[in-house]
Amino acid sequence: MKTIGASKFKEQCLALLDQLDAEGLVVTKRGKPVACVIPYDQQCADLIGSLRHKVKIRGDIFTTDVQWEADAQS
Repeated sequence: MKTIGASKFKEQCLALLDQLDAEGLVVTKRGKPVACVIPYDQQCADLIGSLRHKVKIRGDIFTTDVQWEADAQS
């Protein structure tokens, strides 16, 4: 895995993200690793809508069905 100093990472952040390979990048501060930047797995986005037609909603989802009284004092 490639390493880069935090100050250099700050300067070149956007370019480094565009060139990020599957292995990732370790960001160091004073020679010690402080962060690991890895590419986002695109398969995670496949979860959106994946439960469509598998979940059934029963009842009113906008209420708790709990009755309560509030005093209308001003």
